Amino acid sequence: MSVSPINLDLPIAGMTGEACAARLGKALGQAQGVLAVDVDLARESAAVAIDEQATDVGALAEVVARTGYDVATEQRDFAVEGMTCSACSSRVAKVLRDEPGVVDVAVNLALERATVTTLLGSAARQTLARRVARAGYRLRPLGSDARQLAQGAAAWDRRLAEERRTVLIAAILTVPMVVGMIFQFAGIDDLHLMPAVEVLLATPMQFVLGARFYRAAFRALRARSANMDVLVAMGTTAAYFYSWHLLLTLGEAAEGELYFEASAVIITLVLLGRYLESRAKRATTQAVARLMELRPPVARRRRGEAIAEVPIEEVASGDVVVVRPGERIPVDGEVLLGDSEVDESLLTGESLPIAKRPGDAVTGGAVNAAGYLEVRATTVGRDAALSRIVRLVEDAQRGKARMQRMADRISAVFVPIVIGVAALTFGAWLAFGGGFEISLIAAVSVLVIACPCALGLATPTAVMTGTGAAARAGILVKDVETLERAPSLTTVIFDKTGTLTVGRPQLTAIEAWRGTQDELLRLAASLQQMSEHP
Repeated sequence: MSVSPINLDLPIAGMTGEACAARLGKALGQAQGVLAVDVDLARESAAVAIDEQATDVGALAEVVARTGYDVATEQRDFAVEGMTCSACSSRVAKVLRDEPGVVDVAVNLALERATVTTLLGSAARQTLARRVARAGYRLRPLGSDARQLAQGAAAWDRRLAEERRTVLIAAILTVPMVVGMIFQFAGIDDLHLMPAVEVLLATPMQFVLGARFYRAAFRALRARSANMDVLVAMGTTAAYFYSWHLLLTLGEAAEGELYFEASAVIITLVLLGRYLESRAKRATTQAVARLMELRPPVARRRRGEAIAEVPIEEVASGDVVVVRPGERIPVDGEVLLGDSEVDESLLTGESLPIAKRPGDAVTGGAVNAAGYLEVRATTVGRDAALSRIVRLVEDAQRGKARMQRMADRISAVFVPIVIGVAALTFGAWLAFGGGFEISLIAAVSVLVIACPCALGLATPTAVMTGTGAAARAGILVKDVETLERAPSLTTVIFDKTGTLTVGRPQLTAIEAWRGTQDELLRLAASLQQMSEHP
């Protein structure tokens, strides 16, 4: 059987001569799955034809690294819409990795983010988006920090409002059926809902509010995968149509024997769970949003004698920005003009403002407490200190704990196993004389109860909650492995006592050289009463 090769152009860094090119070509040519190699020293690249069934870009990058060179890559962050469980995130990661030019992929279900590492200049965004769309999800790029923050907050608010409204409607339709079922258990059959009323309540529940499960299940099956929505759709559909079967065969005698309320309750509870998950995600991502809000969205840029307000993204290194008393400094930079005191507690933990004069460095996001300053920008954009802090927190939230990696591996095969167990359950009950009704109920119970959502979402949500709570307390967690080791800590060592203050200076003692202590305190208070100084 002939192999259809995939042609890749690897950008190589570190080659200095023909000997380097020859050594790299030999190493790549001996790698598994490589069909042809042509290393071009002038272009600093290697054209490689591979069998994608036997190797991938990540493996080639490792070969290049072992030979002593580097493959030039770039990292891009995307928002992923439509994921509902760990099987979804695994599916998105798989289809992205299948794209030629993709070196590595990290998909976080709780953050609904995908970080894609690609060969420099390869794998266009539109190509990646089309791949993800064919799998039933939506991939969109994340904008600049400020724009991303505004768009993300608005999208979350819309999503929560919609999900809250859906849960309320579902509860209104479901509660009458549940109340009727409770009365039946209590032996009050007269108050049980008529079958026609159950049909009127259950049908919009199943096919209007529950339509999202059918759509998501269809997309998953079309992509030859299975997720939680497949289980929910199968379980509720079986309960709904079995109730119709009883209604058509038993007629009026079916009252009290139907399972419409079972499918309605399942859909309502799953919708409620989705809403609570969304609220948890919104709350834990607000820590990063609060960090990003520390940097002002605009800066006053001086060009000659003119001062104009511009978006922070338009400030370049070398530009001069004006900072008035009480404002936050928009960029990392160096003081050119003015004397002031700057509150840098967001970075240093130091509770008191620090004196700044020409030549001193200042950090974007710090508060100019007293005087007028002109600052020359030295570091902007993603390299600024605050942006690096935000990226550090996001990387920690995006990382996968050891338990989460294990849960992802289990979830990848969990749904097919559950469907198989449900089928075996149905067959076993039927074989041992349980009857069709009892066998079906047992199989539906397996489908609904064995939902993998908690398996795949619990650990990333815990990581997000932990890093978010730490960030709100001023503790930045570098990576998820550090967070995992935190319970075993016995000693914490601080290298600066100023970071341990409560941030509210107190007068603890007065020593008067002349006069009484009260007179000295009165004089000091009169001198400071018109000052902003602590």
